[in-house]
Amino acid sequence: MAKVELKQPVIQEISDQVKDAASVVVVDYRGLNVAQDTALRKEMREAGVVYKVYKNTMMRFAFKDTDFEQLNDQLEGPNAIAIGKEDATAPARILAKFAKTAPALEIKAGVVEGTLYDAEGMKQIAAVPSREELLSKLLGSLQSPITNLARVLNQIAEQGGGEAAAEAAPAKEEAPAEEAPAAEEPAKEEVPAAETAEAPAEEPAATEEAPAEEVPASEE
Repeated sequence: MAKVELKQPVIQEISDQVKDAASVVVVDYRGLNVAQDTALRKEMREAGVVYKVYKNTMMRFAFKDTDFEQLNDQLEGPNAIAIGKEDATAPARILAKFAKTAPALEIKAGVVEGTLYDAEGMKQIAAVPSREELLSKLLGSLQSPITNLARVLNQIAEQGGGEAAAEAAPAKEEAPAEEAPAAEEPAKEEVPAAETAEAPAEEPAATEEAPAEEVPASEE
């Protein structure tokens, strides 16, 4: 059997894996021990990420005429690829996290949703939260107002519900009744003003008495 025929099933396998992939990340796995490699493969599998070691020539054939052909320049030396099917950021996120405890693992580059990112760009991609985390945060923010409303309604129900609301209504109506006396006070203050107006009426009487005393003086 020719070598090309032997390679064809492997090339087809890679092609099938990347056909509908959201992302593909190329990593240098040299330096990982058996335990680390086993742990990484297990974590990838649980996250729905395909992680395999392939020969560079076969990957080049499989990547031809696809977005992942941009990775051909990185296919030097022993390489493994991590393929994300649904969550485009999952491969980068898992690899970056694993590399913190296994520095020998090196992310070389990746194509995420058709865009090529170098090693530094993949670090930024790795910092993006997963879809589940984003949905969880969104759901939490939507539920907060509903939870607060339910808590308030529950407190009202525990305090008597409608009876508590009925007791609160008369309390608001009594407030204007207490202000009525305050409006009548200016009317009481007008009484002294009326007395002050009568004072000038007494002065003419005192002025008329003076000419009455001068009449006997002219008779002498």
